[in-house]
Amino acid sequence: MTPGKLEDEMAVSHADAKDTSEAQLRSLIEKFDPKDQTLIRAVRAAVRKRLPTANELLYDYKSHFVIGYSPTERPTDGIASIAARVDGVRLYLMHGPQLPDPKKLLMGSGKQARFIRVEASGKLADPDVEALIAAAIDLAEVPLATEGCGRLIVRTTAGK
Repeated sequence: MTPGKLEDEMAVSHADAKDTSEAQLRSLIEKFDPKDQTLIRAVRAAVRKRLPTANELLYDYKSHFVIGYSPTERPTDGIASIAARVDGVRLYLMHGPQLPDPKKLLMGSGKQARFIRVEASGKLADPDVEALIAAAIDLAEVPLATEGCGRLIVRTTAGK
């Protein structure tokens, strides 16, 4: 096989994987009420805009799903996550206990992550929330790439 042909096949394979991953995410979102679907999509778009070079790691847990944002393909390098649950959408921030949170916005008692309930995507533009996200980025052990675009990677499914 010629190098050009191999590169073309790899590009097609990557495109197919992207389409498949997006289709899986779309089907997970569609399990929610229309209002929640709109919120999930808006929150994802806002986080994606804030972390454009991060990979999105998708986990399906039957009753909910999580999209983790990581500079690598490893969840342990994650910076933030969106959890779409029947009781609402949450933004989790890694290093939660170490984040400066003077307004006490972070909830939970996890040793690694804390969360914010997100009722509207505009909440992510709140200066206090933005400061928490920026602090989580600063505390990340692996820095985000300065250019490029992360990809959606399906890590687990409920069937496994």
